[in-house]
Amino acid sequence: MDLRQMEVVVAVADAGGFTAAARRLNVVQSAVSGTVRALERELGTPLFTRTTHRVGLTPAGEAFVPAARQALRAAELAREAVDAAKGELRGRVTVGTMQGVWANLHHALAALREEHPRVLVQLRQEAVTDIRQALREGTVDLAVVALDRQQQRGLVTRLLAREEMVLVASPRRSLTAEGTVHLADIAELPQVEFTPGWAIRDAADRAFRAAGVERATTFEVNDIVAASELVRADLGVCIMPPTIAHRFPDLTTYRFARHAPSWKVMVVRPPGEPPAAVAALLRHIT
Repeated sequence: MDLRQMEVVVAVADAGGFTAAARRLNVVQSAVSGTVRALERELGTPLFTRTTHRVGLTPAGEAFVPAARQALRAAELAREAVDAAKGELRGRVTVGTMQGVWANLHHALAALREEHPRVLVQLRQEAVTDIRQALREGTVDLAVVALDRQQQRGLVTRLLAREEMVLVASPRRSLTAEGTVHLADIAELPQVEFTPGWAIRDAADRAFRAAGVERATTFEVNDIVAASELVRADLGVCIMPPTIAHRFPDLTTYRFARHAPSWKVMVVRPPGEPPAAVAALLRHIT
């Protein structure tokens, strides 16, 4: 068994098929199939179930793929360590983030590229639950996210900012002259919500529970621009962080008098000493 065989199996699992994996690896499909068959013969068990419509992992494949990912990453880190010893920092850093949480990350990425042009950065934008799972599996090296206390368990965290969220409404919908609202006041209004798993949605849910207020969701979206368009058309109101609300200056913003939904934006990573390339990026995230 060698690293190339592991790489091929992981590619098939990720791509969901042999043809798609061949495109990813830039090889012919027969080479992928042959590599997998040879490894299955060596292991004495199939790693994939094959039908005319789909390719899936067998129980043996389910056990093999996470271990193969770890082995591939370990080999990559070994190469990076040698390069670092020679004074040549290179490697790959996979960064997780989610919509609405940016924290000037582009400045850090640009600074890293300027300092270490041989370091490749891959960016994954997903729901917070998926990012946390990826951190646990080792497929994401660090993330800039908003996590609650329970979600932070088992991770190394550094706080970047704490924000109290605001309510955004169409200028046609005048709520109060004072510029502040209560959760109970808006509970009966049509709500533009983000989908479950979004940190903004989680923060809003916690705030309404703490205030003992129930509200009904009218629209549920997974895109900030879509939410702003619904609000602009006066189809509902939306809770979002002020750093996002400021992107839409034509909308009216209201602060919460009490029980304001809030989140903590932080940079998080798995425990242990970070690889040199990851540590270099962490120094630029402030």
